[in-house]
Amino acid sequence: MTIEPTKIKDLLILQPKVYGDQRGYFFESYEKAWWTKNFPSVEFIQDNESKSKKGVLRGLHFQLPPFEQAKLVRVIEGEVLDVAVDLRKDSPTYGQYDAVVLSGENKRQLFVPRGFAHGFLVLSDEAIFSYKVDNAYAPDHEAGIIWNDSELAIDWKFAIEEITLSDKDAKLPELSQFNSPF
Repeated sequence: MTIEPTKIKDLLILQPKVYGDQRGYFFESYEKAWWTKNFPSVEFIQDNESKSKKGVLRGLHFQLPPFEQAKLVRVIEGEVLDVAVDLRKDSPTYGQYDAVVLSGENKRQLFVPRGFAHGFLVLSDEAIFSYKVDNAYAPDHEAGIIWNDSELAIDWKFAIEEITLSDKDAKLPELSQFNSPF
């Protein structure tokens, strides 16, 4: 597995070594000894999976302390634009985002540290999205930033009128209304 930096410190792309032949392919998406060596302070406790249709945007989500979460995200099938926003108030990249295309074909994974908002938009007809988290889900500590925040100016690379949101995600506040505890 190789680690590639993004434009935001600590937000990292992981590229597994994929072994393919006429039968198909094989790769290790997670191996505890490698993970512990490279990310000793992050111990995953839960795996989650979602299936979504083209144009579905989930996010931008995060959990507040003491239930903040680091995530390791990947796409099993399909393609998404995966977005992470730096909410760490002392970071030189506070309020900035990076976007990465993750797909079942490219096998890339994105490590999203604690202190980031995260979301994704499905670009293919459907996508199966999988992610690990290092802290328990706590409904009373969930929060988010609206996907189309003018300060963030995220380029979702998709026709806005074709985006589908949950009622909850459509009502999230803007970044300017958020006082970061990270």
